[in-house]
Amino acid sequence: MAMATIRSGLLRTSLRGSSRAPAPPKRNFSSSARHDDAYEAQKWEKITYLGIVTCTVLAIYNLSRGHPHHEEPPPFPYLHIRNKEFPWGMSSS
Repeated sequence: MAMATIRSGLLRTSLRGSSRAPAPPKRNFSSSARHDDAYEAQKWEKITYLGIVTCTVLAIYNLSRGHPHHEEPPPFPYLHIRNKEFPWGMSSS
């Protein structure tokens, strides 16, 4: 089988009159048609660093601002009503 393949390749080469193999066709991918991969990588690296800086600045700004403190709600006595004893006995409060 291998010898037949080699013979057919040699036969084709001799019929063409060329001793060198033809160059394989160039494959065009859609991602490399318009942009270079290194350019895309550099672009997204810059976008990432810009996003990190922006998020850090916004976090520092938000955390450095004061926030309003509301008054404590009055202790309503009806919120802590317990009609049943605790299993370990009465509470001290």
